[in-house]
Amino acid sequence: MPPPFILIVGSGIAGTTLASFLLLAPIPAAQEPRITILERASHPRAQGQNIDIRGAGVAIIRKLGLECAIKANTTGEEGVHFVDEQNRLVAVGPADKTGKVQTGTSDIEILRGTLADICYRRCRTISDDVQSKGAAGVDFIFGDYLDSITQASPDGVEVHFAKRNETRSYDLVIGADGLQSSTRALVWGTTADREAVRSLDMYGGFFSMPSGPTDSEWRRWFIPPGRKGVMVRPSGSKDRVTVFMYCINSTDQRFSEVAEGGRKSVEAQKALFAEYFADAGWESTRLIREMNEAEDFYYSPVAQVKLDEWSKNRVVLLDDAAFCASPISGMGTTLAFTGAHNLAGSLVEHVLSQPEEKKGWGNALSQYETLTRPVVEKAQTLPFGGQGIKVLHFESWWAVWIFRTSIWAMAISGVFGILSKWKGPPADDVKVEAFEFEKVEELTRS
Repeated sequence: MPPPFILIVGSGIAGTTLASFLLLAPIPAAQEPRITILERASHPRAQGQNIDIRGAGVAIIRKLGLECAIKANTTGEEGVHFVDEQNRLVAVGPADKTGKVQTGTSDIEILRGTLADICYRRCRTISDDVQSKGAAGVDFIFGDYLDSITQASPDGVEVHFAKRNETRSYDLVIGADGLQSSTRALVWGTTADREAVRSLDMYGGFFSMPSGPTDSEWRRWFIPPGRKGVMVRPSGSKDRVTVFMYCINSTDQRFSEVAEGGRKSVEAQKALFAEYFADAGWESTRLIREMNEAEDFYYSPVAQVKLDEWSKNRVVLLDDAAFCASPISGMGTTLAFTGAHNLAGSLVEHVLSQPEEKKGWGNALSQYETLTRPVVEKAQTLPFGGQGIKVLHFESWWAVWIFRTSIWAMAISGVFGILSKWKGPPADDVKVEAFEFEKVEELTRS
């Protein structure tokens, strides 16, 4: 029986991690899957905000031989400084460098683009290795996308590449293409796709800018009136920092309208943030100036994705496309690694190791969901029923003053530490399934 043809849509962290694990299956080279990874961008992009790796995620990067490379490229964030409009320190939330307590700053903080690049290079080296042993490895296609996905039979999927004007058939298509997944829209339909994305009424803009004299290894978090805020964070490079500007707003429809425009609406997205932060004080003048100059600006709604099923016949969704928990959950990267590990392990166990089993595909996708859904449900349970981010942001100056006084008292009394243990991200509660994969040497960064 020929090896299966698998298409992964999206070359991000989850997509390349999945491909790597599939190629590390303890099976003969002749049974290794033929994998294609499709990415809409013309090349790997080093774009994205600060993220962290916690709990189960750490165990999984060790399986991939990535711990050393990742720890060599962390941002070095020491924790968070809450500041006021004069940049005076209001409260301090230090990082936990032991990895034992889930604080706002984990012991492994890294830029999403940097982590995606490390996972991409790991996938490349594993692919080269299996190709030298006679397997097909991974074929990367950049700069194209699918404009149709048809399940003409229960045993395969027919897809059309828009720019190549080419039709191909695969045994399995995996949508790992993010919150605004085109795979989900094409297969689940427009109505179900819109209903799956649950807005948290929060919109964020990410970019980097040159470091200034007020920047350091501490994240600075400024929350003014008007239900908005800014975080300026270290990037791992002494001459640049990253910025996350956000607004919590359920009434101004422009926030959702400019999101629908994607990269085509960058100027409108920047203009909207400039309007809302013009009177915010602190370092807003600098931030707006640098935002307008930034070439790596990225705008996104903050939302969760909830679906009753993550697969339809031979199409399955992974990571944010299936179960985005939102950045404020602190669990995004943990879910990306866990989902990819569980899907790969299930496919190896039910399909790659026993290719003659007719029910293997269905059993694999069912097991993937059974193993992963409890983790997702826990990650998507946000503090205060999802209203936690709104609880921290206020319209009036008086409310902001009360908030600052409260977090100052909590910080000096040690309540921050208690809350971290009680309401921190549940990454340590995630089980790493005992799937067996070939061991690989640690990846070193050239």
